[in-house]
Amino acid sequence: MAKYEKSDIERRMQGAVESLKGDLSGLRTGRANTSLLDPVVVEVYGSMMPLNQIATVSAPEPRMLSVQVWDKANVSAAEKGIAHANLGLNPIIDGQTLRLPMPDLTEERRRDLAKLAGKYAEQAKIAIRNVRRDGMEALKDDEKKKEISEDDRKRSEDDVQKLTDKYVAECDDAAAAKEKEILTQ
Repeated sequence: MAKYEKSDIERRMQGAVESLKGDLSGLRTGRANTSLLDPVVVEVYGSMMPLNQIATVSAPEPRMLSVQVWDKANVSAAEKGIAHANLGLNPIIDGQTLRLPMPDLTEERRRDLAKLAGKYAEQAKIAIRNVRRDGMEALKDDEKKKEISEDDRKRSEDDVQKLTDKYVAECDDAAAAKEKEILTQ
């Protein structure tokens, strides 16, 4: 049985792009976005839990996030979790609701966020190239084991390279769109 599977290579490359999109959605652009709080973890009931498992996060206004904590006992834990996430947000407690006004971004902070978007894209492209390398090695191993011919290996290597180019371009497009969004607010 051949080790090389095109569907596995494509799935792994797609995963790198999806991971990048998740990372980019967490970058603050000055506009309220509920995914901004996705990385926030809160210590409740003796364990660490994602914020969205103890509260409902919404964006009632363009520059305001609202966190409706389900259990009153967890309000201060949610506030601490948001503060420790270093998102630059200052929660205002209103009963069981935390209001998070979005502060304006300075020009310097916008440039830093744009650089960070580029860094995330580069990490995703490295992951894609690592998947490509794994695929190429698997093809060479399959050829050595006489499971595929040299022509089949070369054709499959071309397929792997086309997939690599496609997903690297998706990373570049996603990062460019996010940088534009950050810099033109």
